[in-house]
Amino acid sequence: MLQDIKFHILSAVTTFVLVLILISTAVDYCLSKDKDVEVTKQYGTTADPDLSKKSVKVGIFELPKNVLLCFSAITNGRRILNVDHLNKESIACLHGLRFFSISWIILVHSYLEVFAVADNKTLRTVTERSYLYQTISNGTFSVDTFFFISGLLLTTTYLKRELKTPTESGEAQRDGIGLSVAKNILLILYRYIRLTPAYLFVLGLNELAIRYYHNFSVFSPAIIDHISCPEHWWRNALYINNFYPLTEFCMLWSWYMSNDMQFFVIAIVLLAIAARNEKCFRWIVGTVVVFLFTSWVVTFIIAMQYKYVARIEEPFALFDQLYDKPWLRIGPYLIGMATGYLLLRMKYKMVMPKVVVFGAWVLSLGCLLVLVYGLGRDGLVIPVSAFYASLGHTAWGLAIAWITIACSTGYGGPIDSVLSFRGIYPLSRLTYCAYLIHPVIMCITSFEMDGPFHLHQIIMLIVHFGNTVASFVAAFLISLGFEAPFVGLIKIMTGGKR
Repeated sequence: MLQDIKFHILSAVTTFVLVLILISTAVDYCLSKDKDVEVTKQYGTTADPDLSKKSVKVGIFELPKNVLLCFSAITNGRRILNVDHLNKESIACLHGLRFFSISWIILVHSYLEVFAVADNKTLRTVTERSYLYQTISNGTFSVDTFFFISGLLLTTTYLKRELKTPTESGEAQRDGIGLSVAKNILLILYRYIRLTPAYLFVLGLNELAIRYYHNFSVFSPAIIDHISCPEHWWRNALYINNFYPLTEFCMLWSWYMSNDMQFFVIAIVLLAIAARNEKCFRWIVGTVVVFLFTSWVVTFIIAMQYKYVARIEEPFALFDQLYDKPWLRIGPYLIGMATGYLLLRMKYKMVMPKVVVFGAWVLSLGCLLVLVYGLGRDGLVIPVSAFYASLGHTAWGLAIAWITIACSTGYGGPIDSVLSFRGIYPLSRLTYCAYLIHPVIMCITSFEMDGPFHLHQIIMLIVHFGNTVASFVAAFLISLGFEAPFVGLIKIMTGGKR
């Protein structure tokens, strides 16, 4: 390991970021103390937090100071751990959807982790025959919730920004085409800057971990990231690795980030055109419908061509042809965009009869249950499997759309209370980094053992909770160093406050 140049590069980057965090945190602490003293002298108290945060006179060092303070563990830690609504118009239930989705993903991967190092592998066959095991085998739908949320948030934030500046006639002010193109290119660039540092850091960490355990673990990892990552890491950096075969994958779970970035670019183009005028908006609505219908048809044709059969035992069947491809996954994203527009149009208010609300909840929850537990022990026949593959992910998005609309308009009841619980907010903000790091945590914990697991359901629950806690702790540290600072830098670049 000490002879690996990448180990030294990653160590140097980590050390540099740690030093920045320490210096920034110390400066932030000293500035806060100075402001408290100044406010106390002037007003006699620092009880008002707004007074203690009064900005000092802007000087020549203001910009470098603000850039440095982007790495402050005090400021970033407070923002991550804040349990209040940072935005009064935010949709609180999305926090719960994020947290429970990432918990589901970690549960699925925990099972795969234990299966790989268990000594009683015959019990896996018995476990996979269990009806409830569909919770694990159909865990792929959890990622569709993230796609839905991404589409919804992009649409609401984009349209709010575009339509917030009225002209004298009362209509929204439109940018010129050239300015609009430049702004949208910057939006894509900002998203890239926000997501990529943490992504590449974990990629490097994962490569080093796999290389180490291939040489020193008593197990033989099936993952070949120590070979594929040095050759193909650039595909991850460009967010195009989901178009390449599974045998060339670096960070198998990174297919989600590639799809999400691709959908983001497509959505930006669609929203930019839709925001021009009513005619363009109608054209884009038609385009979205065509995209959705095309994704269904393409998925159905591929599933029929390869004789796809949906089975509990084969959750990753046709990975190269279907599982990680945008034409299979775009449905929930488009549904999220439509939901975001609808909520904005309704101004988060809706009046519905109780019968309609009750019926919608029954349909929504029933749809979710059928999608997860509808395979049965024998799976589905080929034509039904093709329909299941082509329509299932969009159906999931529609079910989540109702939950979001209901919780946002006062019809969520106890479900909204759970999803909007303020204690979930910090964990929700860490879901991206938790998604990145949790397989690496599992790799380390599994291959550090000097003997196999004995597979048992109680052991599985313990492993799952341990993986979840460790993943969120690691995610918090990664967010402090490689996500939150770049969010602050982006705000400075766009002229906002840190």
